[in-house]
This record gives sequence, C-alpha cells and structure tokens, in this order.
Amino acid sequence: MPISIKSDKEIELMRESGRILAKVLKELEAHVRPGVSTLEIDRICYELIKSHGCTPSFLNYNGFPASICVSINDEVVHGIPDRDRIIKEGDIVSLDCGVIYEGYHSDAARTIPVGEISGEAKKLIEVTKQSFFEGIKYAREGMHLHDISEAIQKYVESFGFSVVRDLVGHGIGRNLHEEPQVPNFRQRSRGPRLAAGMTLAIEPMVNAGRYDVCWLDNDWTVVTEDGSLSAHYENTILVTKGEPEILTIY
Repeated sequence: MPISIKSDKEIELMRESGRILAKVLKELEAHVRPGVSTLEIDRICYELIKSHGCTPSFLNYNGFPASICVSINDEVVHGIPDRDRIIKEGDIVSLDCGVIYEGYHSDAARTIPVGEISGEAKKLIEVTKQSFFEGIKYAREGMHLHDISEAIQKYVESFGFSVVRDLVGHGIGRNLHEEPQVPNFRQRSRGPRLAAGMTLAIEPMVNAGRYDVCWLDNDWTVVTEDGSLSAHYENTILVTKGEPEILTIY
C-alpha cells in the first residue's frame, strides 16, 4: 500500500490527538511508583483518555485487553496490566499508549525510572530517548526512511547497547499501524523517500544486552532473551519540508 500523505485537516486532527496523548502520559508518570499495580496504571489511563473525549487505541486492538502497555525491566513491549504485577523501587517502567481523536490515532511511549535506579538503567533510558532525536534529524522531505533507521542504530551501538530487530515503528493516521514500517536499524535499501505530510510513529526499543527477544506465553509480552534491561521511547511525528514536528511532546 502507498504511504498516505495527510491533508491539512487531517494534520490538525492528529495534532490534537497527539497533544491529548502527551498530556495523558505526563499525568500517568506521577502514578508510576512503588506499590502500584500495572492494572491500576491501566485504570487511570483509561479514565484520563475518556476524560478528554477520546478512545484508547490499544483496547481490544487485535484482542489486546488493556488501554496501555506497561512493561517492566526486561519486558521490551506489550506488557499486559495485571493486579498482581506490582511496581518496585529500582524498576524501569515503559508506558506505551495511543489515543483516537475524531478517527485519528497518536502513539507514544516513555520509559520511567522508579526511585533510585542503577547507573546502567539510567544510561539506557537516556540513550534510548536521545536515539529518537538522532533519528528524526533525517525525518524531512527528500530524505530516505532508512536514514532515520541507520542514525538510531549508530547512536545506540556507540554506547554498547543493542537495537531490537523483531519490532519496528510504523506509519500512523486513520489506522494505528499504516505503511511504512520504520526499522530502528540499517537496511540494505534506503527505503522510500520521505515527503511532507507523512506521519510516522518512530520508536527505538533498546536492550542493555543482546538484541534477541522472545514472546511470553500470553502471545503479547516481548522480553529480552538474555534477561537484560530494555527501554522504549516513541513519538508520533509529522514530516515537513524542514524540521519534523513532534505531535506527542508535552
């Protein structure tokens, strides 16, 4: 399928969708603390999204049972909220969420430290976040998609960390997942040429150890194969003729 170019009207709707999601994630951060269950995070998330007149993108998406993915420590993505999964001091917690505003999706993720965390964990979170910003330097009209991918991988690996290969970013708009796929690692081809009006969810997933991952028996939650920590940072962006516009920054 071709990559959709959003109209001015669609871009305005996606801006509002992104603004609301950024606010929801910012408010959720305050609730990520020791003793709180991941199910409680999901409950609060659902209520926040509904309070803005929006619908959770993830709830019942391909059968996913929650409004947000809450992934802890070695969980890369798609952690299913559970009343028995309790956040502890020293954990790193990734929140991945999406909202639908008037038919348009936004998608973003943050990894949050809980109290005092290890030096390695702190560095992993910093590098994962910065790798996103290194990648979007190339998210402008005329560049190629995989210029973004290569920049992310190069930055991450310069710190001795690894980029997950089995999961990638994606286009976004009327659908949560649209063309194109957006890998966080270099490809053989340069990929499609970017054009103003494309909207992408760029999401580095970075492991402290090897990049290999595996799926738990619930068929959703992805964990590092070697048990190392993993961090996730994502924003929905708009490609323009100049600097990209980040739609999900608070």
